[in-house]
Amino acid sequence: MNIVNYIILLTLLHFFGLTAICKSNALPNLIIILTEDQGYHDVGFNGSQDISTPNLDSIASNGVRFTSGYVASPLSSPSRAGLLTGRYPARFGYEHDTPWQPNNPLSGLPLTESTLADTLGKVGYASGMIGKWHLGASPVMHPLQRGFSEFFGFLGAGHPYFPEEVTIDETRKVKTEYDSWLLEIMRNYDLVKTTNYLTDALSDAAVDFVVRHKKQPFFLLLAYNAPHAPLEATEKYLSRFPKILGHNRRAYAAMMSSVDDGVGNLLAELGKDGLVEQTLLVYLSASGGSLDANSSDNYPLRGSKNYPWEGGWRVPFAMQWPGHLPKGIVYHQPVLSLDIYATITAVANAPVAPEVLLDGVNLVPYLTGQKTGTPHDTIYLRMPDQTALAVRSGGYKLVVSTTGQTAELYDLKHDIAELKNLADAKPEVMKELQKKGAAWSQQMMSSIFHGTIERNDPQPIDTDSGRLKTGR
Repeated sequence: MNIVNYIILLTLLHFFGLTAICKSNALPNLIIILTEDQGYHDVGFNGSQDISTPNLDSIASNGVRFTSGYVASPLSSPSRAGLLTGRYPARFGYEHDTPWQPNNPLSGLPLTESTLADTLGKVGYASGMIGKWHLGASPVMHPLQRGFSEFFGFLGAGHPYFPEEVTIDETRKVKTEYDSWLLEIMRNYDLVKTTNYLTDALSDAAVDFVVRHKKQPFFLLLAYNAPHAPLEATEKYLSRFPKILGHNRRAYAAMMSSVDDGVGNLLAELGKDGLVEQTLLVYLSASGGSLDANSSDNYPLRGSKNYPWEGGWRVPFAMQWPGHLPKGIVYHQPVLSLDIYATITAVANAPVAPEVLLDGVNLVPYLTGQKTGTPHDTIYLRMPDQTALAVRSGGYKLVVSTTGQTAELYDLKHDIAELKNLADAKPEVMKELQKKGAAWSQQMMSSIFHGTIERNDPQPIDTDSGRLKTGR
Protein backbone atom coordinates (compact mmCIF):
# COMPACT_ATOMS: atom_id res chain seq x y z
CA MET A 1 0.00 0.00 0.00
CA ASN A 2 1.52 3.35 -1.00
CA ILE A 3 1.57 6.32 1.33
CA VAL A 4 -1.30 8.10 -0.45
CA ASN A 5 -3.65 5.13 -0.13
CA TYR A 6 -2.57 4.68 3.47
CA ILE A 7 -3.46 8.28 4.29
CA ILE A 8 -6.81 7.90 2.52
CA LEU A 9 -7.52 4.72 4.49
CA LEU A 10 -6.66 6.41 7.79
CA THR A 11 -8.86 9.36 6.87
CA LEU A 12 -11.82 7.09 6.06
CA LEU A 13 -11.36 5.08 9.25
CA HIS A 14 -11.19 8.28 11.24
CA PHE A 15 -14.33 9.64 9.54
CA PHE A 16 -16.41 6.52 9.98
CA GLY A 17 -15.12 6.09 13.50
CA LEU A 18 -16.23 9.58 14.40
CA THR A 19 -19.57 8.97 12.67
CA ALA A 20 -20.12 5.81 14.73
CA ILE A 21 -19.18 7.63 17.92
CA CYS A 22 -21.49 10.53 17.11
CA LYS A 23 -24.31 8.13 16.31
CA SER A 24 -23.83 6.15 19.50
CA ASN A 25 -23.77 9.37 21.53
CA ALA A 26 -26.72 10.94 19.70
CA LEU A 27 -29.71 11.92 21.79
CA PRO A 28 -32.45 9.30 21.38
CA ASN A 29 -35.83 10.18 19.96
CA LEU A 30 -38.64 9.67 22.46
CA ILE A 31 -42.23 8.61 21.77
CA ILE A 32 -45.08 7.96 24.19
CA ILE A 33 -48.20 6.36 22.69
CA LEU A 34 -51.20 6.73 24.97
CA THR A 35 -54.65 5.23 24.58
CA GLU A 36 -57.52 5.79 27.02
CA ASP A 37 -60.02 3.50 28.71
CA GLN A 38 -58.35 0.47 27.12
CA GLY A 39 -58.96 -2.83 28.85
CA TYR A 40 -55.98 -4.71 30.26
CA HIS A 41 -56.92 -7.76 28.19
CA ASP A 42 -57.66 -5.83 24.98
CA VAL A 43 -54.26 -6.19 23.34
CA GLY A 44 -52.68 -9.29 21.87
CA PHE A 45 -49.67 -9.29 24.18
CA ASN A 46 -52.01 -9.50 27.18
CA GLY A 47 -54.00 -12.37 25.70
CA SER A 48 -56.76 -10.83 23.59
CA GLN A 49 -58.33 -13.36 21.23
CA ASP A 50 -61.01 -11.27 19.53
CA ILE A 51 -59.05 -8.05 18.87
CA SER A 52 -55.92 -8.36 16.75
CA THR A 53 -53.22 -5.78 17.55
CA PRO A 54 -50.08 -6.90 15.69
CA ASN A 55 -48.37 -3.52 15.73
CA LEU A 56 -48.91 -2.90 19.42
CA ASP A 57 -47.78 -6.48 20.05
CA SER A 58 -44.58 -5.79 18.14
CA ILE A 59 -43.59 -3.17 20.72
CA ALA A 60 -43.72 -5.84 23.42
CA SER A 61 -42.00 -8.51 21.29
CA ASN A 62 -39.22 -6.11 20.31
CA GLY A 63 -38.80 -4.88 23.86
CA VAL A 64 -40.38 -5.30 27.27
CA ARG A 65 -43.91 -6.25 28.33
CA PHE A 66 -44.84 -5.04 31.79
CA THR A 67 -47.46 -7.21 33.48
CA SER A 68 -47.76 -4.88 36.50
CA GLY A 69 -47.71 -1.48 34.85
CA TYR A 70 -49.75 1.13 36.73
CA VAL A 71 -50.83 4.67 35.95
CA ALA A 72 -50.88 7.46 38.53
CA SER A 73 -54.68 7.57 38.67
CA PRO A 74 -57.72 5.74 37.24
CA LEU A 75 -58.95 9.18 36.13
CA SER A 76 -57.88 10.71 32.83
CA SER A 77 -56.61 14.13 33.84
CA PRO A 78 -54.62 13.19 36.98
CA SER A 79 -53.15 10.23 35.07
CA ARG A 80 -51.85 12.58 32.36
CA ALA A 81 -50.57 15.01 34.99
CA GLY A 82 -48.54 12.22 36.59
CA LEU A 83 -47.19 11.05 33.25
CA LEU A 84 -45.95 14.50 32.25
CA THR A 85 -44.42 15.40 35.63
CA GLY A 86 -43.07 12.09 36.92
CA ARG A 87 -44.78 12.85 40.23
CA TYR A 88 -47.81 11.52 42.04
CA PRO A 89 -50.60 13.97 41.12
CA ALA A 90 -51.62 14.01 44.79
CA ARG A 91 -48.23 15.57 45.52
CA PHE A 92 -49.46 18.78 43.87
CA GLY A 93 -53.17 18.42 44.67
CA TYR A 94 -54.30 17.16 41.26
CA GLU A 95 -56.74 14.34 42.02
CA HIS A 96 -59.80 15.17 39.93
CA ASP A 97 -60.61 15.43 36.24
CA THR A 98 -60.34 19.11 35.37
CA PRO A 99 -63.53 20.52 33.85
CA TRP A 100 -63.68 22.76 30.78
CA GLN A 101 -62.94 26.18 32.26
CA PRO A 102 -61.09 28.34 29.69
CA ASN A 103 -61.43 31.43 31.90
CA ASN A 104 -59.96 29.78 34.98
CA PRO A 105 -56.13 29.83 34.93
CA LEU A 106 -56.04 27.59 38.02
CA SER A 107 -58.06 24.76 36.51
CA GLY A 108 -55.45 22.42 35.07
CA LEU A 109 -51.90 21.22 35.61
CA PRO A 110 -50.41 23.72 38.10
CA LEU A 111 -47.92 26.15 36.60
CA THR A 112 -45.55 25.26 39.43
CA GLU A 113 -45.03 21.86 37.78
CA SER A 114 -42.43 21.34 35.06
CA THR A 115 -43.54 19.04 32.26
CA LEU A 116 -41.47 16.47 30.44
CA ALA A 117 -41.57 18.73 27.38
CA ASP A 118 -40.24 21.63 29.47
CA THR A 119 -37.28 19.56 30.63
CA LEU A 120 -36.46 18.10 27.22
CA GLY A 121 -36.68 21.49 25.55
CA LYS A 122 -33.70 22.66 27.62
CA VAL A 123 -31.46 20.08 25.89
CA GLY A 124 -32.65 20.78 22.36
CA TYR A 125 -35.66 18.52 21.80
CA ALA A 126 -38.54 19.46 19.51
CA SER A 127 -41.66 18.33 21.36
CA GLY A 128 -44.99 17.51 19.73
CA MET A 129 -48.31 16.95 21.51
CA ILE A 130 -50.90 15.18 19.35
CA GLY A 131 -54.38 14.19 20.53
CA LYS A 132 -56.10 14.57 23.88
CA TRP A 133 -54.66 17.14 26.30
CA HIS A 134 -57.17 17.32 29.21
CA LEU A 135 -54.82 19.29 31.47
CA GLY A 136 -56.58 22.62 31.35
CA ALA A 137 -58.39 24.73 28.76
CA SER A 138 -57.22 28.22 29.72
CA PRO A 139 -54.57 29.95 27.57
CA VAL A 140 -51.85 29.51 30.22
CA MET A 141 -52.52 25.77 30.27
CA HIS A 142 -52.21 25.30 26.49
CA PRO A 143 -49.62 22.69 25.43
CA LEU A 144 -47.54 25.37 23.70
CA GLN A 145 -47.27 27.11 27.07
CA ARG A 146 -46.22 23.88 28.78
CA GLY A 147 -43.08 23.06 26.83
CA PHE A 148 -44.45 21.65 23.57
CA SER A 149 -43.41 23.24 20.30
CA GLU A 150 -46.34 21.83 18.31
CA PHE A 151 -49.93 20.83 19.10
CA PHE A 152 -52.60 19.08 17.07
CA GLY A 153 -55.59 17.85 19.02
CA PHE A 154 -58.20 18.98 21.54
CA LEU A 155 -57.94 20.50 24.99
CA GLY A 156 -60.95 18.92 26.70
CA ALA A 157 -62.08 15.55 27.99
CA GLY A 158 -63.43 14.04 24.79
CA HIS A 159 -64.25 14.41 21.13
CA PRO A 160 -66.42 12.72 18.49
CA TYR A 161 -64.61 10.57 15.94
CA PHE A 162 -66.65 11.53 12.87
CA PRO A 163 -65.81 15.05 11.63
CA GLU A 164 -69.41 15.78 10.62
CA GLU A 165 -70.38 15.67 14.31
CA VAL A 166 -68.07 18.57 15.11
CA THR A 167 -70.41 21.58 15.10
CA ILE A 168 -68.65 24.36 17.07
CA ASP A 169 -66.04 26.50 15.34
CA GLU A 170 -65.26 29.12 18.01
CA THR A 171 -64.13 28.60 21.58
CA ARG A 172 -66.38 31.40 22.83
CA LYS A 173 -69.40 29.38 21.73
CA VAL A 174 -68.57 26.60 24.19
CA LYS A 175 -70.87 27.06 27.18
CA THR A 176 -70.82 23.63 28.80
CA GLU A 177 -68.65 20.57 29.17
CA TYR A 178 -70.87 18.92 26.59
CA ASP A 179 -70.18 21.72 24.08
CA SER A 180 -66.41 21.30 24.47
CA TRP A 181 -66.63 17.85 22.94
CA LEU A 182 -68.02 19.37 19.73
CA LEU A 183 -65.31 21.99 19.24
CA GLU A 184 -63.11 21.75 16.16
CA ILE A 185 -59.63 20.27 16.40
CA MET A 186 -56.88 22.73 17.27
CA ARG A 187 -53.60 23.09 15.39
CA ASN A 188 -51.31 25.05 17.66
CA TYR A 189 -53.66 27.94 18.61
CA ASP A 190 -56.00 27.78 15.61
CA LEU A 191 -59.18 25.76 15.19
CA VAL A 192 -59.20 23.77 11.96
CA LYS A 193 -61.72 21.68 10.11
CA THR A 194 -60.74 18.04 9.59
CA THR A 195 -62.20 15.50 7.21
CA ASN A 196 -60.71 12.25 8.53
CA TYR A 197 -61.85 9.83 11.15
CA LEU A 198 -60.29 11.20 14.35
CA THR A 199 -57.89 8.33 15.11
CA ASP A 200 -56.61 8.31 11.53
CA ALA A 201 -56.12 12.09 11.61
CA LEU A 202 -54.05 11.83 14.81
CA SER A 203 -51.97 8.98 13.37
CA ASP A 204 -51.30 10.94 10.18
CA ALA A 205 -50.21 13.95 12.23
CA ALA A 206 -47.80 11.75 14.21
CA VAL A 207 -46.18 10.38 11.07
CA ASP A 208 -45.91 13.91 9.67
CA PHE A 209 -44.22 15.09 12.86
CA VAL A 210 -41.58 12.36 12.58
CA VAL A 211 -40.96 13.13 8.90
CA ARG A 212 -40.39 16.80 9.65
CA HIS A 213 -38.15 16.25 12.68
CA LYS A 214 -36.20 13.13 11.76
CA LYS A 215 -32.90 15.03 11.55
CA GLN A 216 -33.08 16.37 15.11
CA PRO A 217 -33.92 14.81 18.48
CA PHE A 218 -37.65 14.84 19.05
CA PHE A 219 -40.19 13.97 21.74
CA LEU A 220 -43.69 12.99 20.63
CA LEU A 221 -46.69 12.41 22.87
CA LEU A 222 -49.33 10.70 20.73
CA ALA A 223 -52.39 10.69 22.97
CA TYR A 224 -55.22 8.89 21.21
CA ASN A 225 -58.78 9.47 22.36
CA ALA A 226 -59.61 5.88 21.43
CA PRO A 227 -61.05 3.66 22.68
CA HIS A 228 -62.72 6.22 24.95
CA ALA A 229 -66.43 6.67 24.22
CA PRO A 230 -68.26 7.59 22.03
CA LEU A 231 -68.07 4.21 20.36
CA GLU A 232 -67.68 5.22 16.72
CA ALA A 233 -65.78 3.53 13.93
CA THR A 234 -65.76 3.52 10.15
CA GLU A 235 -66.83 0.54 8.09
CA LYS A 236 -63.18 -0.03 7.17
CA TYR A 237 -62.49 -1.08 10.74
CA LEU A 238 -65.91 -2.51 11.64
CA SER A 239 -65.69 -4.96 8.73
CA ARG A 240 -62.68 -6.63 10.35
CA PHE A 241 -64.80 -8.02 13.17
CA PRO A 242 -67.81 -9.85 11.66
CA LYS A 243 -67.73 -12.47 14.43
CA ILE A 244 -68.25 -9.93 17.21
CA LEU A 245 -72.03 -9.63 17.40
CA GLY A 246 -72.58 -7.02 20.09
CA HIS A 247 -72.59 -3.47 18.69
CA ASN A 248 -70.56 -1.90 21.48
CA ARG A 249 -67.87 -4.56 21.61
CA ARG A 250 -67.58 -4.62 17.82
CA ALA A 251 -67.23 -0.83 17.65
CA TYR A 252 -64.67 -0.93 20.47
CA ALA A 253 -62.66 -3.59 18.63
CA ALA A 254 -62.77 -1.50 15.45
CA MET A 255 -61.53 1.54 17.35
CA MET A 256 -58.60 -0.45 18.74
CA SER A 257 -57.84 -1.72 15.24
CA SER A 258 -57.62 1.85 13.97
CA VAL A 259 -55.16 2.66 16.75
CA ASP A 260 -53.10 -0.39 15.83
CA ASP A 261 -53.01 0.64 12.16
CA GLY A 262 -51.85 4.11 13.14
CA VAL A 263 -49.12 2.74 15.36
CA GLY A 264 -48.07 0.49 12.50
CA ASN A 265 -47.74 3.51 10.19
CA LEU A 266 -45.66 5.32 12.78
CA LEU A 267 -43.37 2.32 13.30
CA ALA A 268 -43.01 1.94 9.53
CA GLU A 269 -41.94 5.57 9.22
CA LEU A 270 -39.34 5.11 11.95
CA GLY A 271 -38.03 2.08 10.06
CA LYS A 272 -37.94 3.89 6.73
CA ASP A 273 -35.98 6.74 8.26
CA GLY A 274 -33.57 4.42 10.07
CA LEU A 275 -34.72 5.68 13.47
CA VAL A 276 -35.89 2.48 15.17
CA GLU A 277 -32.75 1.87 17.22
CA GLN A 278 -32.48 5.58 17.91
CA THR A 279 -36.00 5.80 19.38
CA LEU A 280 -37.20 4.84 22.85
CA LEU A 281 -40.93 4.15 22.48
CA VAL A 282 -43.43 3.52 25.27
CA TYR A 283 -47.03 2.42 24.90
CA LEU A 284 -49.69 2.38 27.64
CA SER A 285 -53.27 3.35 28.38
CA ALA A 286 -54.10 6.41 30.50
CA SER A 287 -56.54 4.32 32.53
CA GLY A 288 -58.00 0.87 32.76
CA GLY A 289 -60.99 -0.14 30.69
CA SER A 290 -64.27 1.65 31.29
CA LEU A 291 -66.40 -1.47 31.26
CA ASP A 292 -69.86 0.10 31.18
CA ALA A 293 -69.01 2.95 28.81
CA ASN A 294 -67.10 1.07 26.11
CA SER A 295 -67.42 -2.71 26.60
CA SER A 296 -63.71 -3.11 27.30
CA ASP A 297 -62.25 -6.21 28.93
CA ASN A 298 -60.01 -5.99 32.00
CA TYR A 299 -59.68 -9.74 32.54
CA PRO A 300 -58.35 -11.06 34.88
CA LEU A 301 -58.52 -7.85 36.89
CA ARG A 302 -61.31 -6.57 39.09
CA GLY A 303 -63.08 -3.28 38.50
CA SER A 304 -62.72 -0.56 35.90
CA LYS A 305 -61.72 3.03 35.28
CA ASN A 306 -62.56 5.42 38.14
CA TYR A 307 -62.00 2.79 40.85
CA PRO A 308 -59.00 1.75 42.98
CA TRP A 309 -59.06 -1.96 42.13
CA GLU A 310 -56.56 -3.36 39.64
CA GLY A 311 -58.82 -2.92 36.61
CA GLY A 312 -58.82 0.84 37.16
CA TRP A 313 -55.13 1.58 37.14
CA ARG A 314 -53.17 -1.50 36.00
CA VAL A 315 -52.95 -1.06 32.23
CA PRO A 316 -51.42 -2.50 29.04
CA PHE A 317 -47.81 -1.28 29.13
CA ALA A 318 -44.82 -1.99 26.85
CA MET A 319 -41.52 -0.35 25.93
CA GLN A 320 -38.99 -0.86 23.15
CA TRP A 321 -35.55 0.56 22.41
CA PRO A 322 -33.81 -1.95 20.11
CA GLY A 323 -30.12 -2.31 20.75
CA HIS A 324 -30.44 -0.74 24.19
CA LEU A 325 -33.13 -2.78 25.96
CA PRO A 326 -33.52 -6.57 25.93
CA LYS A 327 -35.87 -7.98 23.34
CA GLY A 328 -38.99 -9.97 24.14
CA ILE A 329 -38.74 -10.00 27.93
CA VAL A 330 -41.63 -10.01 30.39
CA TYR A 331 -41.15 -7.88 33.48
CA HIS A 332 -43.35 -8.66 36.47
CA GLN A 333 -42.20 -6.12 39.06
CA PRO A 334 -44.58 -3.17 39.55
CA VAL A 335 -43.74 -0.11 37.47
CA LEU A 336 -45.48 3.24 37.19
CA SER A 337 -46.29 5.66 34.41
CA LEU A 338 -44.30 8.11 36.55
CA ASP A 339 -41.18 6.11 35.65
CA ILE A 340 -41.46 7.24 32.04
CA TYR A 341 -40.42 10.79 32.97
CA ALA A 342 -37.44 9.58 35.00
CA THR A 343 -36.40 7.10 32.29
CA ILE A 344 -36.68 9.55 29.41
CA THR A 345 -34.87 12.40 31.14
CA ALA A 346 -32.06 10.00 32.12
CA VAL A 347 -31.47 8.63 28.62
CA ALA A 348 -31.78 12.13 27.12
CA ASN A 349 -29.28 13.57 29.61
CA ALA A 350 -31.89 16.19 30.47
CA PRO A 351 -31.18 17.48 33.99
CA VAL A 352 -34.14 17.63 36.36
CA ALA A 353 -34.05 20.59 38.72
CA PRO A 354 -32.70 19.44 42.10
CA GLU A 355 -35.70 20.84 43.96
CA VAL A 356 -38.08 18.64 41.93
CA LEU A 357 -38.88 15.44 43.81
CA LEU A 358 -39.59 12.73 41.25
CA ASP A 359 -41.64 9.72 42.29
CA GLY A 360 -40.66 7.75 39.20
CA VAL A 361 -37.35 5.97 38.65
CA ASN A 362 -35.20 5.25 35.61
CA LEU A 363 -36.23 1.77 34.48
CA VAL A 364 -33.35 1.12 32.09
CA PRO A 365 -30.88 -0.25 34.70
CA TYR A 366 -33.54 -2.66 35.99
CA LEU A 367 -34.40 -3.88 32.51
CA THR A 368 -30.79 -4.38 31.46
CA GLY A 369 -29.79 -6.13 34.68
CA GLN A 370 -27.52 -3.36 35.94
CA LYS A 371 -29.77 -3.10 38.98
CA THR A 372 -31.54 -5.93 40.78
CA GLY A 373 -34.56 -5.83 43.01
CA THR A 374 -37.71 -3.88 42.36
CA PRO A 375 -37.99 -0.29 41.10
CA HIS A 376 -40.64 0.44 43.75
CA ASP A 377 -40.96 -1.05 47.20
CA THR A 378 -44.44 0.45 47.46
CA ILE A 379 -46.82 2.28 45.14
CA TYR A 380 -49.76 4.43 46.15
CA LEU A 381 -53.09 5.77 44.93
CA ARG A 382 -55.43 8.27 46.56
CA MET A 383 -58.91 8.93 45.20
CA PRO A 384 -60.95 11.59 46.99
CA ASP A 385 -63.98 10.90 44.78
CA GLN A 386 -64.07 7.34 46.07
CA THR A 387 -62.77 8.31 49.53
CA ALA A 388 -60.21 5.59 48.88
CA LEU A 389 -56.53 4.95 49.42
CA ALA A 390 -54.71 2.04 47.77
CA VAL A 391 -51.26 0.78 48.73
CA ARG A 392 -49.38 -2.01 46.95
CA SER A 393 -46.28 -3.33 48.69
CA GLY A 394 -44.71 -6.53 47.42
CA GLY A 395 -47.51 -8.92 46.58
CA TYR A 396 -50.04 -7.39 48.97
CA LYS A 397 -52.47 -4.63 48.19
CA LEU A 398 -54.54 -2.58 50.60
CA VAL A 399 -57.69 -0.72 49.57
CA VAL A 400 -59.01 1.32 52.47
CA SER A 401 -61.69 3.94 52.78
CA THR A 402 -60.27 7.24 53.95
CA THR A 403 -63.41 7.63 56.03
CA GLY A 404 -62.49 4.46 57.90
CA GLN A 405 -65.59 2.55 56.84
CA THR A 406 -64.04 -0.29 54.82
CA ALA A 407 -60.72 -2.09 54.53
CA GLU A 408 -59.69 -4.70 51.98
CA LEU A 409 -56.43 -6.64 51.69
CA TYR A 410 -55.49 -8.87 48.75
CA ASP A 411 -52.60 -11.15 47.92
CA LEU A 412 -52.07 -10.26 44.27
CA LYS A 413 -49.56 -13.06 43.73
CA HIS A 414 -52.28 -15.63 44.32
CA ASP A 415 -55.43 -13.55 43.82
CA ILE A 416 -54.94 -11.10 40.96
CA ALA A 417 -58.72 -10.75 40.64
CA GLU A 418 -59.00 -9.40 44.22
CA LEU A 419 -61.67 -11.87 45.22
CA LYS A 420 -60.56 -12.91 48.71
CA ASN A 421 -60.38 -10.19 51.33
CA LEU A 422 -57.61 -11.05 53.81
CA ALA A 423 -58.17 -8.07 56.11
CA ASP A 424 -59.19 -10.25 59.05
CA ALA A 425 -56.71 -13.03 58.32
CA LYS A 426 -53.62 -10.79 57.97
CA PRO A 427 -53.93 -8.02 60.59
CA GLU A 428 -50.16 -7.47 60.76
CA VAL A 429 -49.96 -6.87 56.99
CA MET A 430 -52.99 -4.57 57.20
CA LYS A 431 -51.36 -2.54 59.94
CA GLU A 432 -48.07 -2.18 58.05
CA LEU A 433 -49.72 -1.06 54.79
CA GLN A 434 -52.05 1.31 56.62
CA LYS A 435 -49.02 2.85 58.29
CA LYS A 436 -47.25 3.28 54.94
CA GLY A 437 -50.35 4.76 53.34
CA ALA A 438 -50.89 7.25 56.15
CA ALA A 439 -47.26 8.38 56.06
CA TRP A 440 -47.37 8.82 52.28
CA SER A 441 -50.70 10.66 52.35
CA GLN A 442 -49.33 13.15 54.87
CA GLN A 443 -46.71 14.17 52.30
CA MET A 444 -49.39 14.93 49.71
CA MET A 445 -51.44 18.10 49.19
CA SER A 446 -55.15 18.55 49.54
CA SER A 447 -56.98 18.80 46.22
CA ILE A 448 -56.54 22.16 44.52
CA PHE A 449 -59.98 21.90 42.92
CA HIS A 450 -62.97 19.71 43.61
CA GLY A 451 -65.60 17.87 41.63
CA THR A 452 -65.10 15.84 38.51
CA ILE A 453 -66.69 16.25 35.10
CA GLU A 454 -68.86 13.25 35.88
CA ARG A 455 -70.15 14.99 39.01
CA ASN A 456 -70.77 18.41 37.45
CA ASP A 457 -71.81 17.74 33.88
CA PRO A 458 -72.18 14.15 32.72
CA GLN A 459 -70.33 13.22 29.56
CA PRO A 460 -72.79 13.26 26.65
CA ILE A 461 -72.80 9.50 26.09
CA ASP A 462 -75.85 7.32 25.57
CA THR A 463 -75.10 4.34 27.82
CA ASP A 464 -77.12 1.97 25.63
CA SER A 465 -75.35 2.69 22.37
CA GLY A 466 -72.06 4.10 23.66
CA ARG A 467 -72.41 7.00 21.23
CA LEU A 468 -72.77 10.75 21.57
CA LYS A 469 -76.38 11.59 22.37
CA THR A 470 -76.51 13.99 19.43
CA GLY A 471 -74.36 11.79 17.21
CA ARG A 472 -74.91 8.74 15.08
